[in-house]
Amino acid sequence: MLIDVRNLTKVYQMGDVEVNALRGVTFTAEPGEFIAIMGPSGSGKSTMMDILGCLAQPTEGEYFLEGEEVGQLSDNRLAEIRNRKIGFVFQTFNLLPRTSAQHNVELPLIYAGVGRKERKRRAFEALEAVGLADRVRHKSTELSGGQIQRVAIARALVTEPSIIFADEPTGNLDTKSGAEIMSIFRRLNQNGNTIIMVTHELELAQHANRVLHIRDGLIERDERRNEKPKNPESEE
Repeated sequence: MLIDVRNLTKVYQMGDVEVNALRGVTFTAEPGEFIAIMGPSGSGKSTMMDILGCLAQPTEGEYFLEGEEVGQLSDNRLAEIRNRKIGFVFQTFNLLPRTSAQHNVELPLIYAGVGRKERKRRAFEALEAVGLADRVRHKSTELSGGQIQRVAIARALVTEPSIIFADEPTGNLDTKSGAEIMSIFRRLNQNGNTIIMVTHELELAQHANRVLHIRDGLIERDERRNEKPKNPESEE
């Protein structure tokens, strides 16, 4: 089992008001799944993503990642997990603007202490996997929005993580570029990568094999789809 979440709650203090972002979330996930976490603004989906990505701690409950209870880990171990086991793809890209695509992809490997020759090899292979082998020396300012997001996906892939987390990955892209990014995620999943994606768009969620519908901090419905994701155009 890859993920085992048990009765997670998260409470934020906003002045004198307590905000219950999560109210007792329980679910498990296996390696190789493509899961969409879907819900309206304020439903708790981004909070859950932060906890699953080891960026935040729950107020109560337990989260086991590959058998390790995340709440019991040291800050150093959490940083190691984020760098080695988890790949992040954000809506805002988060790339260094005046740096080449290859160097942006190499950054997690630099933090991990990987040697220069190995870094460059792995970065090139990751960029090749997202169709940017001919753009390795281009800076972010020389790439389109869709190409920048591909670089971000390559950066998430380069450490060979257990999970890729994607937070509204097509939110800043046009329709064509967004479709290309979702096609890449589908291909990565078919090749064995585990993907967990936060979205409020039904059309994006339909690319996943499983959809966790969240409302008011609770999983309202756990929808398991067919092995092949449905074509959105076939939905009524």
